[in-house]
Amino acid sequence: MLEKEFEPLGPTLLVHVELPRAESREDLEELYRLAQSAGAQIVEAIVCKREFVDPKTFIGKGKVLEIQSAVNATEAAVVIFNSSLSPAQERNLEREFKVRVMDRIALILDIFARRARTYEGKLQVELALLRYEQARLVRGWTHLERQKGGFGLRGGPGETQIELDRRALKERIAAIKEDLEIVSKRRTQNRQKRAKNAVPLVSFVGYTNAGKSTLFNLLTDSQVYAADQLFATLDPTLRTLNIKNVGKVVFADTVGFIRHLPHELVAAFKSTLEESALATLQLHIIDASDPRVNENIEAVDAVLKQIGAYDVPRLLVFNKADLVEDVSDAIVYDSDNRPIRVNVSAKTKFGIDELLSCISYYLTSNVCYFTVKLSAADGKLRSLLYASCAVEQESYDEEGNAILELKLNKEEARRIDKQTLGKLTQACLDEKVPYLEDEEDNDSNRDSSSKDTDFNFDIFDYSKDL
Repeated sequence: MLEKEFEPLGPTLLVHVELPRAESREDLEELYRLAQSAGAQIVEAIVCKREFVDPKTFIGKGKVLEIQSAVNATEAAVVIFNSSLSPAQERNLEREFKVRVMDRIALILDIFARRARTYEGKLQVELALLRYEQARLVRGWTHLERQKGGFGLRGGPGETQIELDRRALKERIAAIKEDLEIVSKRRTQNRQKRAKNAVPLVSFVGYTNAGKSTLFNLLTDSQVYAADQLFATLDPTLRTLNIKNVGKVVFADTVGFIRHLPHELVAAFKSTLEESALATLQLHIIDASDPRVNENIEAVDAVLKQIGAYDVPRLLVFNKADLVEDVSDAIVYDSDNRPIRVNVSAKTKFGIDELLSCISYYLTSNVCYFTVKLSAADGKLRSLLYASCAVEQESYDEEGNAILELKLNKEEARRIDKQTLGKLTQACLDEKVPYLEDEEDNDSNRDSSSKDTDFNFDIFDYSKDL
């Protein structure tokens, strides 16, 4: 496990390559902040444009010579590229520069390794690092070419050093996965206990450094580490809070997202990110003072889709409203008088009461009450309803059928209905099935181009609505 102390990166030279493809573009300012979060002393930043990627060095021979001269002049110890490099490109560049070369993914993994504090967090980061290094074992080091000959020796007959390293890597990855599976089962047990007690989960999601942890501390009176830096919080933190008309609610503070979040991290942090996917409500915390508001929203939405958490009900929370001019109303409503956005300031406490009222609105409006009639053959459905603590009252009719009065979260009702192949809907005695009304409304809204409640961020510029 990761136990070593990390030294600051030291004198660092940044290389920002602008490519014509939009999906390949990164942000130079974001690279500055990432490098500073890793303790780098930025000595120079070189920006270049390319129409295509050089397969050998990524940037071409001319730019390699220019950067090599800059490395010698500034005595840089590290060169960081604001792009993803192949193992061969990284190896060739290190041979030319004679210093350490990192790409954007390696930099983010380095930051995560420095910030991990809990047992689970360290395991997740180590797993991501090992997966990243798997493709980089084919370096030009001479010791990897040597064979371990002789029958019965440690390496086996004719086994090379690189094969030994690969096998050790696979064994360590398998061991970490087993440990994470145990931790994941504990987390699942806690979720089941919350579901059994009908405790809703509100998950904080958002772009890194949007103020999630600061707002989380304010709402829950906690002391979670918060700082003006990227990825200040890695390990998930859960706290309970009593909210009017709702009762006990669990708030979960999770890792911040970023553009093009490495797949290695998404895979490693799967159990942690499930807190967002299985939440009753998501609070999408947004830095209102950031000029790239829409781009950050799109980046977070992309990650939520990647982890299967995009369909969870979501409330936009524009934090740092004290840094924006002309913010009058704390709550912004849609055409159906439904709150879709709250302007708050964790620093001045502006809009906090309104935020809590909106959370209460979403958590109570998402609950439906209805009655079902179950026969003796519906034992599985009855068991699922009791397991979800949905049964408020039970009685029996003259034919021996069970009449259950239910209080159930709409998403949970849809899940149970799907799991029982529609039996919950068939058993409903109400004229309208309450947990299906929203889906019908959404279908009609999608058919009508006049509706604007689908949160189309390509159409609406939220940075101008403040």
